[in-house]
Amino acid sequence: MPYGKSVRIFLPDATVTGIRHAEIVNRTGQTVACPRTRLDELKQWPETAKPGIYFLFEARLGDSKPLAYIGESENVADRLLTHDRKKEFWNDVVVFTSKDENLTKSHIKYLESRLEASAKTADRYELENGNTPTLSSLPRAERDAMDELLEDIRLVLGTLGYPILEPLVQPKAVPSSSNSPPLLDDSPDDELTFRVHNLVARGIRTNEGFVLKKGSTASKTNSDSISGKIVKMKEQLLADGRLIDQEGHLLLAEDILMSSSSYAAALIAGTARSGPQSWFTSNGKSLKELEDAALALSAAATATDGA
Repeated sequence: MPYGKSVRIFLPDATVTGIRHAEIVNRTGQTVACPRTRLDELKQWPETAKPGIYFLFEARLGDSKPLAYIGESENVADRLLTHDRKKEFWNDVVVFTSKDENLTKSHIKYLESRLEASAKTADRYELENGNTPTLSSLPRAERDAMDELLEDIRLVLGTLGYPILEPLVQPKAVPSSSNSPPLLDDSPDDELTFRVHNLVARGIRTNEGFVLKKGSTASKTNSDSISGKIVKMKEQLLADGRLIDQEGHLLLAEDILMSSSSYAAALIAGTARSGPQSWFTSNGKSLKELEDAALALSAAATATDGA
């Protein structure tokens, strides 16, 4: 079972949209997040005048994928001021450096390569990086230390509201047969299926909502009962190429995150639908049955605690 972690965030001017300094308690990594409008102030933060990694983020607007850029520098603040202002798309920068002086050029090149690969796999942002960075060679001990730092970067980015490294569907932790750490299981045990007319869609519930799986088919038409938000989303997905127009139906080209199972069912069917009554497990149980069973267990546990 993963251990819990504490992330400490300092707001120097007590605003959540201003500069933020974040760190995981008892770790050497440190983070400074800064709006583009206050970029000049980074010079006042010695944490950013070190070798490190930085992320440029576009604000999330509408249903299209926001843009992002991952870079590295031996002096991040100088690099941002002299070079990356030429990139027009971004609104926020997040900088990762170390409290000690042990990060070298080889370390940050290794981090940059691994981070870009992880961001492409998660596929939540459209990367503006033109070239794939080379993975530098490190001794095994230092490589393991950088991999540990990568996990810290992922955690802090998500905490600050930038889940660029988070897969839409998280692998499940399952107990191992020994004292070793839990194994990660990406089997589709929790997958749900929705069939309507000649359309077949698959999805998974997550902490963020409901993920429609790649390969699902959807209706080309929309009824008057469907939400205008779903109509606009379908138009955006077609424009982005995430939905592909095929003969007789639309095909989902990648996983997408929906706010609810009902929205996901409506996008597939082209009509207003009840998600809990539309999605079924492989053994025929409806999502509503699963939710009712979970509520019953929660009520029973509450009653036991109160006894």
